Amino acid sequence: MTITTPRSSSSPTRVFAGLCVVGFFARLSYALARTPVLALFAAYLGAGPEGIGLAVAISTITGIFFKMPAGVLSDVIGKTRTLFLGLAFFALVPFAYLLVNSYQNLVVVRFFHGFATAIYGPVAMAVVADLVETRRAEMLSWFSAVTIIGNLLGAPLGGFLLTCLAAQGTPQLSYFHAVYGVVAGLGLVSFGAASYILRGRRESVKTGGGRTLAAVCGKFRQGIRELLLDPKILMTSNMEGVQNLALGALEAFLPIYAVVICGFSAFQAGVLWGVQVVATIIAKPIMGAISDRYGRQPLIFWGMFACALPLALIPWFKQYSVLLALAAVFGLGEAVVTSSAAALVADFCKREHLGAAMGTFGTIFDVGHAAGPLLAGALIGLWGGVDFRWPFALIAALLVVSALAFRALVPQQKC
Repeated sequence: MTITTPRSSSSPTRVFAGLCVVGFFARLSYALARTPVLALFAAYLGAGPEGIGLAVAISTITGIFFKMPAGVLSDVIGKTRTLFLGLAFFALVPFAYLLVNSYQNLVVVRFFHGFATAIYGPVAMAVVADLVETRRAEMLSWFSAVTIIGNLLGAPLGGFLLTCLAAQGTPQLSYFHAVYGVVAGLGLVSFGAASYILRGRRESVKTGGGRTLAAVCGKFRQGIRELLLDPKILMTSNMEGVQNLALGALEAFLPIYAVVICGFSAFQAGVLWGVQVVATIIAKPIMGAISDRYGRQPLIFWGMFACALPLALIPWFKQYSVLLALAAVFGLGEAVVTSSAAALVADFCKREHLGAAMGTFGTIFDVGHAAGPLLAGALIGLWGGVDFRWPFALIAALLVVSALAFRALVPQQKC
């Protein structure tokens, strides 16, 4: 049985542009809540290093467990409904921060705030992939670039607001509550924009045999089973996961290497990371268009090498200009891989399983991103805590091995 829910009469291009606006404000809100305000809030509430790490990581853990179920749910009840559910978490959960007065409360709120990206992330990608089948990689890349900009602006905005509020004295609980009030406001803007853009949107939802609980649960199980048994989807998602493992390792330890080993300032370390992010933002749409025209597998394969090479070389150099160049190359490699991986997963799956596929993709993404700092930290510890060369080389080798396995196991597909 197929149920049709309202679909906007707007053109796909207008809907896509609107989704970019929604995604920008949603990610800006979420990033503002996270860095650096969250760590400082946890420290203010008395948390030690381990507690701060848990407060930062708990929302990613939410994504690991709930992204795939959220994606499958969107295939069952409709992507638009599920998208609004995710945006509701962006809009409403931040108000709970205004009631936080202990570290334990903060961790609980962070866990529930993680449902925002866990639900919204894979479903938004599925909606974009459903809108523009012929230019899928390019549009997914543009959408991703816009959300990255939101993430990029959130951190300095949070630091600026907190600095302005605390200019007259030491941090107070009310200062943090004020910043999270802004977080809530941006979440409401995102929800309101989506309500305007997606009003009246119609989509086909297959229920398998009706709208009964048994039918819904049956489709849920079917979607998960078909995806987990598809080696092409899992292998392609694994490319994103392994690439993000390297990204997480670099995110955690490039600043440590730059400041502790090379003697650069914290600002210079931040510029190194900023160069990587900017290179990714600029290159992603271009790489997406190339992927749509010439095929995705070669870009994913060579993009892994473009990430592995600078990652392996960074700990062998201390010249700032060289490190800037290597960071930019890594950012380019990230753009090459990520511009094609999500689109290839969408190509491989059935249209009615797009949400589930993006959920699986997002789960592997989060696992890789969370595992990167842990693996790098363990390896660096084995080498005495000061030698980054062989730990980074081993992670780079993992990228190369994964790329070779991908090339052997995933058949070439021209788009």
